[in-house]
Parts: sequence; structure tokens; C-alpha cells
Amino acid sequence: MRSSFRALLGGLVALLPVLAVPLGAPVAQAGEDSDRSIIGGGPVTAERYPWTVAVASQSRFGSARSGQFCGGVLVGPTTVVSAAHCFGQAALGGNWSDVHDLRIIFGRTDLSGTSGRETDVSNVWVNPGYDPVTNSGDVAVVTLGESLPAASTIRMAGADDTQDYRAGTAAEVYGWGDTTGYASYSTVLRAAGLTVLADETCERAYPGNGDGKYNRQDMVCAGDPAGGHDACQGDSGGPLVAGGKLVGLVSWGAGCADPAHPGVYTRMSAVAGLVAAHSS
Repeated sequence: MRSSFRALLGGLVALLPVLAVPLGAPVAQAGEDSDRSIIGGGPVTAERYPWTVAVASQSRFGSARSGQFCGGVLVGPTTVVSAAHCFGQAALGGNWSDVHDLRIIFGRTDLSGTSGRETDVSNVWVNPGYDPVTNSGDVAVVTLGESLPAASTIRMAGADDTQDYRAGTAAEVYGWGDTTGYASYSTVLRAAGLTVLADETCERAYPGNGDGKYNRQDMVCAGDPAGGHDACQGDSGGPLVAGGKLVGLVSWGAGCADPAHPGVYTRMSAVAGLVAAHSS
């Protein structure tokens, strides 16, 4: 699993490039490189992509980078989708409701600043079907304590949006995560261009050995066939966008930006019904 949660990090940092782990929370670094995030990506602004939000807790993860530990996506004025593993014991050390300052940060490009809005969380539904061994069903629905602008939301891909999942489709992933695979984080939002890959490609990369098992029913595979572009630790729950729609949530993978091990995302068309059923 691709995790860098502080509680688990310790001596694992040196092993991260070879482990298949959830793309979880970063460790605050002194002198962070503010020029990079998302491996191989470029800077973008939260104003242009307002549906990309940060999930944060300063009491759990410190004040650096506003306490960000995962990404999320605004799909309704009071609804954010993210990864189930972002709200588990390994990430939060207990139940989400015990984290008194759990926040969704909206409209903040640079996490070292104070722009945008920090919104309270009134409820988190974590998919009870999430399997932490296979990473299947990796989705959570966060209900906000106040409404955000409806114009800032993004539409989720549904069962009819099959064209957005075709191999070769251009996509982009967004986040504030690790820039190198070695716990080096940026404060600024970044994006990287990827390609949706054939399910067969990910089935070969993740056949069910120590690197994890790819399930085409509720996962989608995206990456750079040449390597060098990918999501990484700290990007979990963030958006994979194709055709102007949310097609995936950053979930897991082996290493970062390795052409032989592309990133694996929760397939939104498979979980959109669950999200709708648990949205306010």
C-alpha cells in the first residue's frame, strides 16, 4: 500500500518506491520545494479548478501546509468525495469524529497561506465495502457544515460515460502530494497530464501479488507509458478528470511515476450511485 501517514512513516520512507500503498498523508518537511507537486506536474490555481479541495487537520498533521493530508473533490455544494483510506485508523488514529479540527479547504492554491475557506465537516460516510487489502471500494463522502458555490462543483462520470474510460483518453490528476516519491512535498496545487490505460495493462502490472490486485469493475488505470508523471503520497482522494468530468479518485499504486506500475484510481462510474445515496 502507498501510504505515508505520519503514524506509519518512520523507516518506511526509503521503501516507498517499491511498495503498493494508498496515496495518503504527507509528512511536513522543512524547506519544502514549492515549485513541484504531483510528480512531473505543473502549477495550477484553485481558482481555475475550484472543485479540487484539501482535506486537513492541523492537530493531527501540523500547521505546515495547512494540515493537509489528503485531497478531495467538490461534487455538490455540501458534498466532497475522497478516498476511504483517508479516514481510517492509520490516517487519523481513530474515528474521524474525534478529530475536532477536520476541515475541507476550498479555494486555497498555496497551503502556506490563508486564502479561500476552511469548512467544517458535519459527517463522513466511509464505504463499508472498502477492502484495505485489495483497495476495492476506496471512496468516502464528506458532508460539509456549510454550502460552497454550486458553480465550483464538477460532475461525476456515470455508467453512460464509457468514452471517458477508453484507453488513450487524455486525463489530468490534481493535488498537493509528494513530488519525488521520497516525502518531498509542495505547498502549491499542481496538475499532471496522464493517459487512461487499458484495463489489461493494469491487470498485468497488478495481478494480485505483493503489489496489489487491479479490479476493472471499480478501478481505472492511468499513467504515463514513458514514466515521469503520476500522483503520489498525499494525493489520495484527489481528482482524475477526463472529458470535463470526474472519472477517478487517487487511490493506490506501486511507487510513483514508474512506467511499469501506473496509478490506480477509484472508478467514479462504479461508485457514483453510492455517492448520490449518501450526499446531503
